[in-house]
This record gives sequence, C-alpha cells and structure tokens, in this order.
Amino acid sequence: MSSRMLFVLAVTCGVAVGNIYFPQTLVPLIATGLHTSSDEAALAVSATQIGYASGIFLLVPLGDRLPHRRLLLALLGLTGFGLLLAGCARNLSLLVAGSVLIGLTTVGAQVIGPLAAGLVEDQRRAAVLGTLLSGSVGGMILARAFSGTLGEWFGWRVPYLAAAVLVFLLLAVLSRMLPYTSPQSRERYPSLLAESLRLLFTEPELRRSCLYQAAVFAGFSAVWTTLAILLTGPVYGLGTSAVGLFALVGGVTACCTPLAGGWVDRQGPGPVNLVCMFGVLVSAAVLAGGTHGDRSGLIALIIGTLLLDVAMQCGMVANQARVYALRPERRSRLNTAYMTCAYLGGSAGSWIGSHVYDLFGWAGVCGFVVVLTMPALLRHLLTTPARKRGRDRSSAVGDSGACRPPQ
Repeated sequence: MSSRMLFVLAVTCGVAVGNIYFPQTLVPLIATGLHTSSDEAALAVSATQIGYASGIFLLVPLGDRLPHRRLLLALLGLTGFGLLLAGCARNLSLLVAGSVLIGLTTVGAQVIGPLAAGLVEDQRRAAVLGTLLSGSVGGMILARAFSGTLGEWFGWRVPYLAAAVLVFLLLAVLSRMLPYTSPQSRERYPSLLAESLRLLFTEPELRRSCLYQAAVFAGFSAVWTTLAILLTGPVYGLGTSAVGLFALVGGVTACCTPLAGGWVDRQGPGPVNLVCMFGVLVSAAVLAGGTHGDRSGLIALIIGTLLLDVAMQCGMVANQARVYALRPERRSRLNTAYMTCAYLGGSAGSWIGSHVYDLFGWAGVCGFVVVLTMPALLRHLLTTPARKRGRDRSSAVGDSGACRPPQ
C-alpha cells in the first residue's frame, strides 16, 4: 500500500469517526435550541452511538461479501444524507432519527480496517492500523473542537451541515482513488451475521478484546458526554467552544497510536492493555479534581481527559490487532463482533453517564469510570500469567495468522 493511499484512508477514517463524536459538544446547544433538557438532548449522542453499533453489526460483515469500494462509497452517500436530515431537524424526534442514520452508515473506518489489513504484509499490520487509528483520533479531536466553536457562533445545526459537505467532498475523492478488491466470502448475508455471533462465542481472545474495549469505551463516552454539561453549567460557566478546545488537547493521542501499534508488533497486546487500563484508572482520579470549579479544576480536567484519550485509543490498537490476527479470511466479521461490543459499551456509557451526572454530579461520573474498568483489569491480571504480561504475543501477526491464547 502506498503512503498516499494510506493517508487517504486515514483521512476517511477521521471523517467517519468524527461524525460520532462531534454531537457530544453540542448537547447544551441542542437543549436550548429545541427547548428540552440536557438529559434529553444527550439522546442525540446515544442515538448516534447505538446506530453505529447497529451499523457495525448489520453492515460491516458485508465487507467480506461485497467489494470494499462499492460498500464504502454507498455508506458515505447515506451518511451525508443523514447529516443533512439531522441538521434540518425541527424537533428532537427527527434529530434522533437522523442521528441513528448517521451512526448506522458512518462505519467506513470499520470497512477500511479489514481492507488495509489485507493490503499490507503481516509484520506491518499493527503499525498500519495504528496510522489509521491516528486518523480516526484526529477526526474525533477536530470534530469536537470545530463543532463546539461553530455551534457557539452559528447554532447547533451548522456543524451537522458542515459535516455533510465534508462527507460529500470525500465521496468524490474516493470514487477516483479507491482500489478494486475481490470479496473474501460468497456466504449469504444471514450467514455472515450469524458468523459474527458464532465467532464471539467460539473465540475466547475475541471475547477478551470485546470486554476490555467495551468497559474502557463506556467510561470514555460517559466522561465526554457529561463534560460539556459540566463546563457550560454553573460550576465553570464556559461556552461550548471551550469543550472543543479540550478536545484539541487530545491531539497528542494521534501521535501515540502509531507508537502503540509498533509496540504491539514487537511485544503483543498484553502489555499495552495493562498499561492502558491502569491509565484509565489514573485518569479517573485526576478528573475527579475537576469538581473544584477553579483553575486547578480546569487543569485536572485537561490532564485527565488527555490521559483518558491516550489510554482508550492505544488500547483500541492492541485489542484490534489481537482480533485481526485470529482468522484473516474473516476479518470483517471478527471486526463486526468486536466493534459492536465496543460501541454498545460506549452507547450505554453515554446514556448511563448522563443519568449518573444528574444524580451524583461529576464525582459520580469519575467513580463510574472506575467501576467500569476494574472488572476488565481484574480479568487481565487473573487470567494472564505474570511472566506473559510483559511478553504477551497472543495476537502477534505471524505467517499462521492464528492467535495463541494465554497458557
């Protein structure tokens, strides 16, 4: 794969993933614009993530059955339509419907992952995945930053409409650049869906990755959904553009994910997972300092969100590399099971996190992150022998393509 093609695919990942995250900064503006509560406005975030999890389960398996080019272009076109629908919505119900459509179809990054994995040699796969994830991280960061600023200046609808323009421009570029690939499977669509579920039951290393990422991503989503409410509320009294500036701080994550990919290539996912889960716990402790509402509180929020972003995204690289190494001919279906679980966790985290915030405030959200992470960390510590935590090669991408479970 050429560096130019890798760059284009990374940008595509960024645009697709950005559509999931930019509504997080708009919750207070949506609540004001549609005359509803922040709790109800947060449904736009949850609906996007639920749609995304559904799209991963229902549409990503088609990457093994249909040419990637045709599938990706169709998904981008539908995403652009969903963004236009949401941006023109006159009530919360239409906004939620548009959000579901956006989430359902903006699964391009999950189509690109298996495509790229099949275009590079085994020893470069995790590094390439790290580069693609850095594009996703960049999209997530820029989307939250610009949506908060655009929303505060011009209203909550403008970020949706601007995102639609970007998607249609990208559709035009990719229609000229995407390579043609042959499908990996001739199975019927119902069989593809059933296979994703079957793999979840038969592959213990897949279940392991699903647990780790669902737990961490749920906490991540809870924090970012409620952060906008905290910053724009009476404690800090800031605008939504401040939430976007917080997202820019996470730009360092885009540099960390390729490094994490190289680490996984050398040592396997075990050490990366362990460090990332400890990082999430540390971030929760630091974020708890944000309850103060003064300068020290803002510093705590900046450092805590940075740690959380880095830990979550680097863990994603480790878990995805483990999953892709299991069965090369079933990568789209493996990715379907993995990402469905991850984003169901994220959807639940957004929804539960907003309720936790209403009941217990910001400190409750930080405690919620700890409660989510501890089961995954304990599972890792109790089932991985100490001698393997530092040299876990269970998903090393060797010639066999098989994943060796812990001994």
